[in-house]
Amino acid sequence: MILSDREIKKFLDEGKIQISPKPNIEEQLGSASLDLRLGDEFMVFEHTKNPYIDTRRPETFNNITRLVKVADNEPFVFHPGEFVLGSTMEEVFLPDDVAARIDGRSSLGRLGIVIHSTAGHIDPGFKGKIVLEMENIGMIPILLYPKIRICQLVFEPLSSPTTNPYYKKKNAKYVGAQSPQESKLETN
Repeated sequence: MILSDREIKKFLDEGKIQISPKPNIEEQLGSASLDLRLGDEFMVFEHTKNPYIDTRRPETFNNITRLVKVADNEPFVFHPGEFVLGSTMEEVFLPDDVAARIDGRSSLGRLGIVIHSTAGHIDPGFKGKIVLEMENIGMIPILLYPKIRICQLVFEPLSSPTTNPYYKKKNAKYVGAQSPQESKLETN
């Protein structure tokens, strides 16, 4: 089961689901989802002399990106075939009995923008900005601006509260994320 617009609004009003800054319900609330906006920071992958990334050797995948921050009216130029990490402008806090799924928006997908490559599930108890694993699979560069509605969250109530919410997990690598972050695979 997923939450309807009515239930999402109720959970927001009651503070059960917390979004900061507070969303503009008129613009961001869909029939069964809530749109989130694009932040102003991007982790861009650099060309490297390394011939590969070895998932057992963190030195091959740490520090392979650089942070790009854009001003509100300045675009981020998203080139064809480019893979970047972005984040939502909003910080999200989910209670122990609600998970969420992040989906791209159809209007951007029709331009060739993929919003997440694998990490579409948001655990109950998550708190932070959501990192977007974005790719431009189109043929033309796309200008993206901070604060555009970039993705949507679909909320899924659990049958009972989890015994291990994300913020309490010992191995929770991305708790409280405030900006895009490189892989922390080495902490597994």
